[in-house]
Amino acid sequence: MSWGTELWDQFDNLEKHTQWGIDVLEKYIKFVKERTEIELSYAKQLRNLSKKYQPKKNSKEEEEYRYTSTRAFLATLNEMNDYAGQHEVISENMTSLITAELTRYVQELKQERKSHFHDGRKAQQHIETCWKQLEASKRRFERDCKEADRAQQYFEKMDADINVTKADVEKARQQAQLRHQMAEDSKAEYSSTLQKFNSEQHEHYYTHIPNIFQKIQEMEERRIVRIGESMKTFAEVDRQVIPIIGKCLDEITKAAESVDHKNDSQMVIEAFKSGFEPPGDVDFEDFTQPMKRTVSESSLSNSRGDGKSEPKFGSKSKGKLWPFIKKNKPPPPPPASASPSAVPNGPQSPKQQKEPLSHRFNEFMTSKPKIHCFRSLKRGLSLKLGAGPEDFSNLPPEQRRKKLQQKVDELNRDIQKEMDSRDALTKMKDVYIKNPQMGDAASVDLRLAELGQNIEKLRLEVQKFEGWLAEVEGRLPARTEQPRRQSGVYEAQNPAAVNSCAQDRESPDGSYTEEQSQETEMKIPATDFDDEFDDEEPLPTIGTCKALYTFEGQNEGTISVAEGEMLYVIEEDKGDGWTRIRRNEDEEGYVPTSYVEVYLDKNAKDVHKPLQKISE
Repeated sequence: MSWGTELWDQFDNLEKHTQWGIDVLEKYIKFVKERTEIELSYAKQLRNLSKKYQPKKNSKEEEEYRYTSTRAFLATLNEMNDYAGQHEVISENMTSLITAELTRYVQELKQERKSHFHDGRKAQQHIETCWKQLEASKRRFERDCKEADRAQQYFEKMDADINVTKADVEKARQQAQLRHQMAEDSKAEYSSTLQKFNSEQHEHYYTHIPNIFQKIQEMEERRIVRIGESMKTFAEVDRQVIPIIGKCLDEITKAAESVDHKNDSQMVIEAFKSGFEPPGDVDFEDFTQPMKRTVSESSLSNSRGDGKSEPKFGSKSKGKLWPFIKKNKPPPPPPASASPSAVPNGPQSPKQQKEPLSHRFNEFMTSKPKIHCFRSLKRGLSLKLGAGPEDFSNLPPEQRRKKLQQKVDELNRDIQKEMDSRDALTKMKDVYIKNPQMGDAASVDLRLAELGQNIEKLRLEVQKFEGWLAEVEGRLPARTEQPRRQSGVYEAQNPAAVNSCAQDRESPDGSYTEEQSQETEMKIPATDFDDEFDDEEPLPTIGTCKALYTFEGQNEGTISVAEGEMLYVIEEDKGDGWTRIRRNEDEEGYVPTSYVEVYLDKNAKDVHKPLQKISE
């Protein structure tokens, strides 16, 4: 089966068919090229997706990836990145093995096709030329034969006419003979041309055209085989990456199977465990005793004066933790450390005003309860400014232990780095000593001295933090105990004050007690340090408030209010959980913000008229 013998007369159709085959090949190349672009785009989108959900370095989000579930998610992201890489491999292999090869082959195929059809056209033109020569010879022979017949008829006519001279007859005879000779010559030429054409035509249709068409057929068959091989390569490129993609999927499955809910739950305990003990029972507070005794006007004033000048820090009714109290019950007042007693504003007795300022300031600074509250307030202010204490004393014991341990480990790593640098410089110095031409050994001494100083400083820091760590570990209860529940309300308002005062109330054995020692249950004399705050002008009222609950202000700077009582607001809550109010010109102080309902009025006048007591 050959195109040369079967399709000898289908030159034009073969030309169209081979052009269609090249178009199909170019279409397939375009298809593969678009597939590679899709693979690249898909790989890029997968990489961007993986990068988008990767944890940011040195951020809180990075710390969350210590749980098994988040680590599995991180492994999934990494595997998806490798998965995207395999799609890039598919794109690269298809581009190099299919697109580039077929593009080059198409160019060669076009050149070969052009050459074959050029030879076919040349053969066609040659046979057409031979045919034209044959037709011309035939027409000339026909013309000469007709002219010879006419000359013969003219001679015969002249020869039969008696009126024509003999010379004219002879002339006509010679002309007829000449025409007959030309006809014979044309016949011989025509016969020769015909034989030549037949020979050329046989050669054309049985030799030249079959050879050309056979080459075209072979070219077309190679194209078909090549496109089939390319389709096979197309599948093989995908098949080659399937094992690697399978490994990626296996790793994702393995990461998913590594998720341990028990381990994650334990890590939550380690992350948020405070080390405190659960709160004890709440003591019963009897409010019926003041109602049973008759209070005179003088005794009422005396009791008020005593309550303000002799606050007790050791009252068991103060400083309780309230994480389990329902919302319809008022929270107790915040600890004394967060109250305004750190900066006293209450009234002073005449005795306090007569004492020297320096003596009373020293007494204030050496008073242990004062120091505790002063430190607590200082810590709270430092945290508000964004700088926590160096010993992490603002944190619960367990969290403080973890932070201190992390700090010790970090310092030890820094020491190791410095020591490695020192060892390297020491070796370099030895090399310089043995080979002076390589460098000056004295130039390394300064750097070695600096490293020695840095190591010494870091070791001192390690000792300091290890001391704090030993102190915390000595105070902590058994590691299996449940963490102490904290107040979510007040801790959010002033975490530094809560934690610092909580730490100040820790007993030597590590337990967290609510009771104060006998040393702290003492009357705190007011000092001239307090007078500095009383010399200021009275603050104007900025609104009113209604007491939602009864509050007995037994700490310095606080004021007692009864449920439903209306008072004036002279200072809003500054974020520490306290609001400053005034009952009259002589009675003002702080109350917990959660105990009152504030009605701010910028146009309120500073008029101290009695407000009615409104009960809900």
